[in-house]
Formats: sequence, C-alpha cells, structure tokens
Amino acid sequence: MPVVKNDPQNRRHISDYNVRGKIVVVRLCLCLAEMKKDWSDHALWWEQKQQWLLRPAWTLDKCGIHADARLTFTPQHKPLRLGLPNGMTVRLRACFSGPTFRTVMGICKLLSMRHPEELSLLRPVEEKKKKKDKEAQEEVYDLTGVPLTSGADEMYRHAALCLSGSVPNLYNGMPAHFADSPQTEAVYKMLSISQPPPAPEVIAKMYRPASVVDKAHIHSRWLDSSRSLMQQGIQENDRLWLRFKYYTFHELEPKYDAVRLTQLYEQARWAILLEDIDCTEEEMMLFGALQYHINKVSQSEPQAMMSCPAMDDLDSALQSLEVKMEGESSSMDMLLTSPSISASRPKRLTLKGYKQYWFVFKDASISYFKSKEEGFGEPIQKMDLKGCEVAGDVNVAGQKFCIKLLIPSPEGMNEVYLRCENEQQYSRWMAACRLAAKGKSLADSSFSSEVKNIQAFLSMQHSNPGAASAQNDENINTHSLVSPRYHKKYKPKQLTPRILEAYQNVAQLSLTDAILRFLQIWQALPDFGVSFFVVRFKGSRKDEVLGIAPNRLIRIDLGVGDVVKTWRYNNMRQWNVNWDIRQVAIEFDGNVNIAFGCVTADCKIVHEYIGGYIFMSTRSREQSDTLNEELFHKLTGGHEAL
Repeated sequence: MPVVKNDPQNRRHISDYNVRGKIVVVRLCLCLAEMKKDWSDHALWWEQKQQWLLRPAWTLDKCGIHADARLTFTPQHKPLRLGLPNGMTVRLRACFSGPTFRTVMGICKLLSMRHPEELSLLRPVEEKKKKKDKEAQEEVYDLTGVPLTSGADEMYRHAALCLSGSVPNLYNGMPAHFADSPQTEAVYKMLSISQPPPAPEVIAKMYRPASVVDKAHIHSRWLDSSRSLMQQGIQENDRLWLRFKYYTFHELEPKYDAVRLTQLYEQARWAILLEDIDCTEEEMMLFGALQYHINKVSQSEPQAMMSCPAMDDLDSALQSLEVKMEGESSSMDMLLTSPSISASRPKRLTLKGYKQYWFVFKDASISYFKSKEEGFGEPIQKMDLKGCEVAGDVNVAGQKFCIKLLIPSPEGMNEVYLRCENEQQYSRWMAACRLAAKGKSLADSSFSSEVKNIQAFLSMQHSNPGAASAQNDENINTHSLVSPRYHKKYKPKQLTPRILEAYQNVAQLSLTDAILRFLQIWQALPDFGVSFFVVRFKGSRKDEVLGIAPNRLIRIDLGVGDVVKTWRYNNMRQWNVNWDIRQVAIEFDGNVNIAFGCVTADCKIVHEYIGGYIFMSTRSREQSDTLNEELFHKLTGGHEAL
C-alpha cells in the first residue's frame, strides 16, 4: 500500500511499500524512520478515514486498513497560529493528533494558564478586507522554538497534573521557559500585561455581532473537544482563536494567574466594546474609567500584577477559614417595596407598580407581610432563595436600587423584583440574597465582606464633577473605552468628562484590584456568560433562541427577545442526543421534558456546552490539582466519547 513520509522540512517523499496487514504499527513506523534523526513525534495518518493510528501494538488488519489505504507518516505536533483574547497572535507548536481538549491543555501549559478546561479553540470569523488592507502584516509572536516534553503521552500526563490548578514554578517573576531569552520574555510581557488599545480605525473594522443570530453563528464555530485538529480539517499554520468558553472561573489567584487574569480581562473588555454583551450607560462609563486606569497603570507599573507572597498567603488563609459567627443573628427585618405579586402566571411576576410590604429575611428564605404588626403571623408568601439567580438593577444618580430574583420552580423560573430605599438597605439585602442563593444564612462569616464589596461597587458610581473638571484637558481615546453605540449618541468631548468623573472613584485601585473589579462588574451583568444558539423546539413551527448559561438554559423568543422559559441544571434529571435526527432531549424534575434540533450549529456543540458546565460544577478546591479528563469526555463526548 502507498505510504507518504514527511521529512522535517515538510517536503513530501512518496515511496511504495509492499506492507502486509499483519505488521504492527510501531514496526512500520520504525521501517519508515531514519535512525539518525528523532522521529519520536511522528505517527501515521489515515487520510481516507481522517484518523490517526496511535495504537502501536495493533496490526494494520486490526486497524481496518486495506490495500487501497493511503497513510501519511507525519509529525503529531505542528505550527499553529493562535489568536489570543487580547487580539495578539502567537505561533506555537500544538498537538494535531490528540483530542482538542488535550491540545488546549498543552497550549495553556505553554502559555502558563491554569485551568485549561475553561478554554477551547474556535474558528475565527472571516473579516472582509479591502484591497489596500492586504499588505498589512500582523505581528506574530513566535514560540515554536520553546522545547516541548518529548512524547505526546508524557506531555499530556504532565499537563493533567500541573495545569488544572497546581502552582507553577516561577523564575524572576515568570515561568522558567519564558526566562530563557529576551524574545520569550517579550512574549510573556505581552501575555501578562494589558496592551495599549488599537487605533480607532482598527477598532471600527473589527467584527461586531449585530443581532442574537450573529452571536449564535459565532458560537457555532467551536471545535469538537473530543476530536483532533486534523480530524476537523485544521492544517499546519492555520489560524484559530483561543477563548474562554465556560464562564465559571475557578480559583483566580493574581500571584499565579497573571496571564489568565489578563487574557480574561481582555476577553471581557472586547465583549463590552464590541457590544457582544449589553450594559447600561452608567455601567459603560464605569467600564471606560476602569479601562483608562488599567491602561495607565499597566504602562507605568508593568510588574504591578505580581503581589506580595506574604499577603497572598494571608488572603488565602482567610478565604479558606470558614468560621461561623455564633453571636450574630440569622434573620433580618426590613420594610421594602415590592411589585404586587399575583401568582396567576408562575413563570413571570409582572410589574404593575410597587407596593410596600414588611419583609423578613431568615436563613435562606424571604417572607413578606402586609405590615410589621402582622410579621408574627402567617406570611402572604414565603420564597426559598436557595439556587435562585440574583441580579442588581442600580442607578446611583437616579436613586434606583432594585434587586431582581429568579426563583426556581417546576415550570421554570419565577421573576421577582425588590426595590430598596437607599444604598445601605440595598447593600445588606443584596448581600443576603447572594448568600441565600448559595444556601448560606446571614450568620455566615462572609456576610460583612459581601456588604462591603457591594458598597465599594456603589461608591464607584458616585459623581465627582469637581475632580473631573480638573483633568478635563486630558486627551483620551474614547473610541477604545466605550462601545460605538455611545459614540453615536455623544461626542468625544461629552464622553471625556464623564469617563474622567468615574475615573476619580477608581484611581486609587492597584492594577490587580482594578482588573478584578472590572471582572466583578462584568460578571454581574444580566447577560453574562450566556452563549446563544438558534434552535427549533419539538412541536414548534418557528425558530427560537436557546441561551446556555453557567447554571441554566434559557428559551428566548427570536422575534421579540423576551425570555420565555428558564430551566436550571440542578433540576435536570438526564439529557441525551438522538444522533440520527440530531435532536437534543432533556428531562427535568416535575416531568418537564424538552427537545430541540439545532439550526445554526451542530447539536454536538450544544451537547458539549451542557455537559461542560455540569463538569465545571464538579470541581472543588480540594481536588483542584487534578483534572478528570475521563469524566469530561463522558459528559461532553456523546457517542464519540473516548
């Protein structure tokens, strides 16, 4: 049968061999290899079947190879151009023979990013370029010279032990393999420090999703984590994007996660600037101020991301020390305004106007009464907040302090709004609701710190016009700080003082604190972490949108954009895929069953998203040093699971 052998320079030499089917794969590889060179990274690729022959003890007959098979003897690791969240491109050697999940593990090991299970690869969006733009050459940082661990299996085992959550060894403040030369040090600086924003004309050419359908098409480009790059048509020197896919970020530690934090910040930043996620005008000005501050500090203090080891150890000890305050009350009484609640439609409690009720917060539930005097009797309603969704709707300037609760029910999610009278009331109730959603009471030791964090966030939105006017003459690039929507609404000379006004409230933050605060506000946005897919539910005649969030599925009307139904993962009993008709079926508690086919993406991508988020929920601090790859593939691989 014909066998194609690739030399190290990738020039092909075709030789015909009379190979018997009983020969084992490893012996065939030895026959092809020249002993003077290192061929340990080479393996056989079966072109017709689009698969690797990676079982060296198997015979060709056992692999199912016949006389007409065409095999290629080629390296398993090949150069790949990788687009990072910060817009930069690196060229590195990636594994083309193992599952994409393992390939991402190897890439993250090279880039010094812990918890690679949160990231994945996707095909980039094709951008329309004009003829005059063809000559523009992108800057590429080369890491192909960084030595890899010999042998793919050994590298994967090392990655599985070292990448999921363990602490990397640092040399001069960076991983040892980046300290080898000035070139690799420059790459690490690019990875770990926020880069200056591009010119306005460059930002204007970037792809921006105009609708939820456009967002759905982007999410259809994720690669299959169970299959190799070669099996998915990726060739040597192709370009892919590396992005955070699952929005559950485990154990963010600034001391060891400089690259991870910076790239996560960059992905969040561009999601806001390119309007991939919506936010209010007040939030946008705060985002702009934080970006402005981070840009200034990054250029003046490039090592600011590295924190004090003693303080890190102290913070870690305080976070892991869970002491309940025995003398503190586990209940809270307060007069709040709330919408009139008539439970005729449990999926949504509509707002027809606010009424005052006497609310009692005890343990992890809220009860409300007509008045304080009736607070000792039977409540009008008692709502258990464990497992609920909590979101704030705040406008400090307009004195609006609302709390939105999505409370689980057998038919979906009940939507409840609470309106507080002032910042102090909002801070305490918001903190209580967040703890209750996690199953914790007001006696938990983290209640006070949660209140302080909320108050610190509110203080950032306070106006400070006097300080802003003093710096109003600063020349800032507003195009890189706020989304195009606000450039259409306001002129730069109107945006500048508002951004500088918000900047005064964050100017004292360190670089690490500013990035963490940016991510915290981003995570509090209503649409945070929702990935969209156009689907058609069983029994429906029209296309709808399925939103996949870290802890729930959302059915959205494609025409209007309203949320129709919400289902939480912790109410899910089972899910499966009919691969013949490409239909996903899910069963929830209460005999609730849904089924849908995917319109804009392969159902394998949706199946992998759901299984991936369930896998993320199994992670714990105690097991952070190991990554259960077998469980990931069982939950995400379907019939193709390894």
